[in-house]
Amino acid sequence: MADRQNRVGSKFGGGGVSSTQQSERERKERLRELALETIDLAKDPYLMRNHLGTYECKLCLTLHTNEANYLSHTQGKKHQAGLARRAAMEAKLARQKGETDVMMPLKSALQSTRSATKVKIGRPGYEVSKSRDPQSNERCLTFELHYPELDDPKSRQPRHRFMSAYEQRVETPPDRNYQYLLVACDPYETVAFKIPNEPINRGEGKFVTNWDTTGKVFTLTLHYL
Repeated sequence: MADRQNRVGSKFGGGGVSSTQQSERERKERLRELALETIDLAKDPYLMRNHLGTYECKLCLTLHTNEANYLSHTQGKKHQAGLARRAAMEAKLARQKGETDVMMPLKSALQSTRSATKVKIGRPGYEVSKSRDPQSNERCLTFELHYPELDDPKSRQPRHRFMSAYEQRVETPPDRNYQYLLVACDPYETVAFKIPNEPINRGEGKFVTNWDTTGKVFTLTLHYL
């Protein structure tokens, strides 16, 4: 307890004249006690204790040595202004969400209509044959896929690509000795063929694709080096 009895300007027995620093400390203490009665720090979304043991205000990005210092900060102009800005921003977002919710039934109806008209057919029928080139003795693979239910074969052509064993997530662990040949044509499901991961001859006549629009049959032939 500070000795106010013998300060300059004080009367004997009068308790003394409080200094500016002491008055400020008492004011902060009163604010802290009031805040402790009205604020539950455990529910404060902006209070965070860091690994150094100090406290941070996530709203104002300020550091505080203890809870009392943080509580004093929450009563200040900076924190109160930050709360006001946050409330205004949340109100604006709520208005925008309300406008978006009005449009959701219309969007859902359009999406439902599109989904109803676009139906997946399933896997296409396919045949795989192995052979050897009579001249070079190279191994040869031929893939033949059938798309009989395709509506417009002239505008829709099957596409293919090769995928490494490390791209797929079906077989684990991946085997680098194999790769996958993918063939896709909407609305049919994409089909993947597991083939040896060896160099492919892409010379003339060695890697051939053909799309028969009349029979709706896609053929791919490849040769290994």
